[in-house]
Amino acid sequence: MSQTLSASTLLAVPLAPLAGAVLAGIFGTTFGGNWIGRRLSHTLTILGVFVAFVLSAMTLKSVALDGARFNETIYTWMVVGGLKMEVGFLIDSLTAMMMCVVTFVSLMVHIYTIGYMEEDDGYNRFFAYISLFTFSMLILVMSNNLLQLFFGWEAVGLVSYLLIGFWFNKPTAIFANMKAFLVNRVGDFGFILGIGLIVAYTGTLNYGEVFAKAGELGTIGFPWYVMGQDMMLITVICVCLFIGAMGKSAQFPLHVWLPDSMEGPTPISALIHAATMVTAGIFMVARMSPLFELSDAALNFILIIGSITALFMGFLGIIQNDIKRVVAYSTLSQLGYMTVALGASAYSVAVFHLMTHAFFKALLFLGAGSVIMGMHHNQDIRWMGGVRKYMPITWITSLLGSLALIGTPLFSGFYSKDSIIEAVHFSHLPAAGFAHFAVLAGVFVTAFYSFRMYFLVFHGKERYDQNPDAHHHDDHGHGHDDHHEPHESPWVVTVPLVLLAVPSVVIGFMTIQPMLFGDFFKGVIYVDAARHPAMAQLASMFHGSVGMALHGLQTAPFWLAVAGVALSYYMYMVNPALPAAIKRTFQPVHTLLENKYYLDWINENILARGARALGVGLWKGGDQAVIDGALVNGSWKIVGWVAGVVRRVQTGFVFHYALVMILGIFVLMTYFVVLNK
Repeated sequence: MSQTLSASTLLAVPLAPLAGAVLAGIFGTTFGGNWIGRRLSHTLTILGVFVAFVLSAMTLKSVALDGARFNETIYTWMVVGGLKMEVGFLIDSLTAMMMCVVTFVSLMVHIYTIGYMEEDDGYNRFFAYISLFTFSMLILVMSNNLLQLFFGWEAVGLVSYLLIGFWFNKPTAIFANMKAFLVNRVGDFGFILGIGLIVAYTGTLNYGEVFAKAGELGTIGFPWYVMGQDMMLITVICVCLFIGAMGKSAQFPLHVWLPDSMEGPTPISALIHAATMVTAGIFMVARMSPLFELSDAALNFILIIGSITALFMGFLGIIQNDIKRVVAYSTLSQLGYMTVALGASAYSVAVFHLMTHAFFKALLFLGAGSVIMGMHHNQDIRWMGGVRKYMPITWITSLLGSLALIGTPLFSGFYSKDSIIEAVHFSHLPAAGFAHFAVLAGVFVTAFYSFRMYFLVFHGKERYDQNPDAHHHDDHGHGHDDHHEPHESPWVVTVPLVLLAVPSVVIGFMTIQPMLFGDFFKGVIYVDAARHPAMAQLASMFHGSVGMALHGLQTAPFWLAVAGVALSYYMYMVNPALPAAIKRTFQPVHTLLENKYYLDWINENILARGARALGVGLWKGGDQAVIDGALVNGSWKIVGWVAGVVRRVQTGFVFHYALVMILGIFVLMTYFVVLNK
């Protein structure tokens, strides 16, 4: 019933933020002479995102209540043989939900930025970037073909590079944005190989046409053997596509860029790491469910990668002291949970967790930013404490976000996180056993590091004056003196916190029935129930939102979360000497975690240097020595040498020729005489 959704309305959704970005970028930055000023810059960009949010909400209403759908080409810009390269939109329940999440969180971040970036010289440029980021993500989620998906995919990567390195005079920020860009190139190489294989075998870029041929793809072999097994083409395609998701959604071992990206301003941490870029990989796998369902090998691979990320990235959150980095490792861990759900064929659960997580993680990032502002740009949680009484709104919203994150019954995170744990429990895949252990253990770890941060920041003794480096420099490079009491942030910061806290608490309770067990994703996400029964078994266990919450009080995840909170309270409030004693006792483990499992060292010293050495070897040895030296220069040198020799023989003097003839006759006679002996 596509008539209820008009193409022009849908086109306005991504174009509104783009218009705001272009106007603020061209007329609001030094490039354009800052003609329109700060107030008009943020007004235009916020208006653009607000329009996109309102239209997205109307679209979701039409899709959810009226069953409206839209799958049409807006513009064909090139035809190569039979391959059409188009701009088109596919609007169904998955797209509409993603549009609302992206635009709502982006709108909150835009409003928050007015307060957070108030002192920054690049104010207008920042608004232009975050609006452009929103446009890129909307293009990605709304596309109906692989080419447009790839365009949006690369665009969010490019704008994240600009945002992470926003303070381009800061060396760590420049290093971090280059790292993010290069690690994502590794993932995108796999992604474009997967798209190339799909196009090569189906001859089309359109989702619908590709899915119609999925059955044929599932029967084609591939000329590779892995561990003595024949490879199927569909497995190679799915693994390549998932490698793209590993880069974007920061899965082990391509996760290394995400913690470093905290070098950018706090608002983009909330935007990139809660609602947009990092969720692109999860969204893409859910969208491609008709392909992934055909390959158990790819699903096992996804389960293993996701479970490693969920557990081992959580461990790193325990030892972080920078308030933003704790939340960053929490993001990595939660993305691992979503990936595990994808591997268990519980795509709808993964997308459900994506949605609930977007709200409470954006809330936690923005809450952390509010604390940083209140603490005069100190980010070290060791020099905080007792902030609760100075920043009541930030305190209560951060507490609600933390409770949602650890999966407290009735909070949104509980419904999505427990559904993931149950879905993996019901999965019959070989890797599901390890994955179930990892996501269960991850519950305890999450609760521990979340409330370690919460207690150190908001409770206990005030430690502002104990900082040995009291007069330090903040993100902006300004000096700040810590000998001030914290203060509550302005309303442009606290209003987004309150507006994000509401869905963090209630949205899971309200939407679990239609999204997981109703018809919301019917015909959008495909699951082969005969081979992958996890969702069917999950549905048989579900007895309503309230029943699930009551049952949740008796389950292992709830008690593991309680244990994590209790232990963090004991270690950081009751007996603060204990963490230091444990650190001394388990120094090698702490060193391993401090160095992030040495993955950065391996990447920089082995992989990067190895690749560089290989490149230099091919350049010096292959290009310069063999191709230039031997083949190109060597060939003319040989010709020149031969010519030089011949030139000496061909002198043009008769007596030379006569001499040569006499010598030749002499040699021949000598030869025959010797031969006749």
